[in-house]
Amino acid sequence: MSTMTGPALSALDPAERLSRSELEALQLERLQWTVRHAYRNVPHYTRALDEAGVSPDDIRSLADVRRLPFTTKEDLRRNYPFGMFAVPMADVRRVHASSGTTGRPTVVGYTETDLSNWADLIARSLRASGIRPGMKVHNAYGYGLFTGGLGAHAGVERLGATVIPVSGGQTARQVQLIQDFEPDAILCTPSYLLTIADAMEAAGIDPTSTSLKVAVLGAEPWTNEMRTELEGRLDIDAVDIYGLSEVMGPGVGNECVETKDGPHIWEDHFLPEIVDEDGRPVPDGEMGELVFTSLTKQAFPVLRYRTRDLTRLLPGTARPAMRRIEKITGRNDDMIILRGVNIFPTQIEEIVLGIEQLTPHFVIELTREGRLDAMTVRIERHPALERDVCEAAAAVLAQRIKTHIGSSVAVQVEEPGVLPRSEGKYKRVYDLRK
Repeated sequence: MSTMTGPALSALDPAERLSRSELEALQLERLQWTVRHAYRNVPHYTRALDEAGVSPDDIRSLADVRRLPFTTKEDLRRNYPFGMFAVPMADVRRVHASSGTTGRPTVVGYTETDLSNWADLIARSLRASGIRPGMKVHNAYGYGLFTGGLGAHAGVERLGATVIPVSGGQTARQVQLIQDFEPDAILCTPSYLLTIADAMEAAGIDPTSTSLKVAVLGAEPWTNEMRTELEGRLDIDAVDIYGLSEVMGPGVGNECVETKDGPHIWEDHFLPEIVDEDGRPVPDGEMGELVFTSLTKQAFPVLRYRTRDLTRLLPGTARPAMRRIEKITGRNDDMIILRGVNIFPTQIEEIVLGIEQLTPHFVIELTREGRLDAMTVRIERHPALERDVCEAAAAVLAQRIKTHIGSSVAVQVEEPGVLPRSEGKYKRVYDLRK
């Protein structure tokens, strides 16, 4: 594994060097501006605050954020496409949108200042990951309406590094360009980096022999076990970048390469909270749903946006004033309820990666047998091992799922290459129930 180190204190942004009290004073000033801006310019927020009996003048402390109503993805969809924008369209320089696979896409906009702030935060995130000016960065996030590709691209340039704008897909070409261009870093989803490593091995290339030193991975939940797998296979540092399009895109927070202990939230731009299922705030350190209020966004401010991501807030380490979130390995809407047991796909991933006779390539299929739901884990056998060895390992997997998660599942061993490969965000769960 590579041994990247963090930047010298002098290389940090001024906000990264603030004390906690200085940061909180800045947050309050920016929170008050954001609430006034949203109330005056977004009809949805005008109505929501009036219905809640809250005035922008009522925000006198950071704790008063709890008086504000929540914003949900449904609120954004009801105001599709541009109803949540707080500036005239003439001031919007770029529009992004989610995929909209489960309904109308959520549409977000950026002013020139928003884009500049975003580039600064991506640059900060990449520097925290160990990337330095002058390095070459292979950007395999998808370009287009998805925020990843163009957002990361601008941040690489702002940092003073060289961006190689490959985008997603065409895995054989990705491998060839990594060989030819010799990048120092790669940006993509963790599942796609696994696909790239597989393609390298299939082409007779040792993944540890490439020029890559660091991978900045995000856009889907992934476990520390997956980090260990990728770092070992590619001899890199694998670092988690966190974000979501409704709040900004990638760069809302990032792990620091020297600690790799969960993303630090860039709290000079985003105010985080954790709430329980009923929306009640919980103390730092307790598990719950992550909620964000933007502090500097002009075109698309958000007040208490419910992310559906499950995590907890922890004290800062490498950036002491900025709180961290525990690495996100599940979302409320990813949760599978199987015969009364709550299961997250990342729990299965964690167990799979602890059984060396099995590969990380698996999918989950949900079916219904009579009145009962059933789950099958389809997983590829290791190509270097006999099938009977892998079948025995599959039995171990089923037993460990039963022991650690509390539900009986079927495990079906597949031949290498049978299951689909990621070319971006990976579809892990297939619900075949009628």
